[in-house]
Amino acid sequence: MTKNPSSILVIDDELQMRRMLRISLEGAGYRVWEAGTGEEGLVEAASRRPEAILLDLSLPDMDGVTVLKRLREWSSIPILILSVRDAEQEKVAALDAGANDYVTKPFHTEELLARLRVAQRHNLPQGDLRPFEHEGLTIDFVEREVEFRGKRIDLTPTEYSLLRLLAAHAGKVLTRTHILREIWGPKSSDQSQYLRVYISQLRAKLVAAGVAEDLIKTETGIGYRLLIG
Repeated sequence: MTKNPSSILVIDDELQMRRMLRISLEGAGYRVWEAGTGEEGLVEAASRRPEAILLDLSLPDMDGVTVLKRLREWSSIPILILSVRDAEQEKVAALDAGANDYVTKPFHTEELLARLRVAQRHNLPQGDLRPFEHEGLTIDFVEREVEFRGKRIDLTPTEYSLLRLLAAHAGKVLTRTHILREIWGPKSSDQSQYLRVYISQLRAKLVAAGVAEDLIKTETGIGYRLLIG
């Protein structure tokens, strides 16, 4: 059974490096997105909501540490710096700005993948290690698998992120603004149409698998709630 793949955003202006990383990461089972500038990377991070970011420090439009600081204003996802800069002060500055790790180019692919796995494990809150279970629905937050009565439900990364967020706060009402900011970033609070579309798609997949139609309840004028009990 194939689990929902973790998604990685590569922010690097060197096309050959992005291609090499894509091959290596996809070979290891990751879904990969790319950005060639800092601004593009910030937009992709907010819209794609990757599980980790590989960030180069030497970008054409802004310094990588600036990108790192802007990401840390709203996100705690693992960020690994990939850079030819090997001076100690460069590493310290990046780590102080919120990087989870610093890998100097050139690097061995296996070492990078190992460091990536470590960063992702450390980013999991303790509560996330316990699967969510409710009336036959199981969400394994570590393996990123969703099943109903033992049958896998295939979700897109965004659909999975939505379900995970609702399950993490099961029984509680989450406002549309809160959900939008958590899934699509801080500048998305006026994009309610995106949320309605994805909630509709998520519901349809759950119902098709046999999950109760009212599991995700719309709180009119407020947001959504995962019904339990």
